[in-house]
Amino acid sequence: MRHPRTLLTTALGLGLAAATLGAVPATAAPSASASNNSYVTYEKSKENAAANKAFFDAVKKSVAEKRAANPGALAVTVVYSAASAPSFRTQIARSTQIWNSSVTNVKLQEGSNPDFVYREGNDPRGSYASTDGHGSGYIFLDYRQNQQYNSTRVTSHETGHVLGLPDHYSGPCSELMSGGGPGTSCQNATPDQRERNRVNQLWQNGFAPAAS
Repeated sequence: MRHPRTLLTTALGLGLAAATLGAVPATAAPSASASNNSYVTYEKSKENAAANKAFFDAVKKSVAEKRAANPGALAVTVVYSAASAPSFRTQIARSTQIWNSSVTNVKLQEGSNPDFVYREGNDPRGSYASTDGHGSGYIFLDYRQNQQYNSTRVTSHETGHVLGLPDHYSGPCSELMSGGGPGTSCQNATPDQRERNRVNQLWQNGFAPAAS
């Protein structure tokens, strides 16, 4: 899948776990070291950081517009579509379950009129969160990276950007947003307590704190 040059992206390097790959298509992958270097280089780039911010801003705007149209809603629900990432439906469902069981002030839900979408394809930078240049957010899941690394962790990490968490590659494996920092042996796909607390703080009492 090709994307416009203007798109900003965020790559992840994550732990090898073939058991979690589900129906990820088989493609010829480059050497692990070459791929890792490509992913890590992009992960730590300013472009990556800018892409994460643009993505979260797009999600916030979409959710805010919906809440403005229905001000009586008490819960914050972020709606997604997995229609453009059919190979990763299992991982997306697991990631959604992980986040929905980890935090209380925001809920992820698949549905129509989504606030963001998942996409799949090949990109040497790996998986990332970005926007389409028109204010809509999406998560791109790279085939090769998801074959080499723990696919559920990849998806759960990228979904963390939906909820406002930045990358923190110097963190331990127990920290979901450490991404590829801990190395390829990291299998954790669950946010730690600090990350859970931060998401709940961002989305507390509806959307206002997150918007600010």
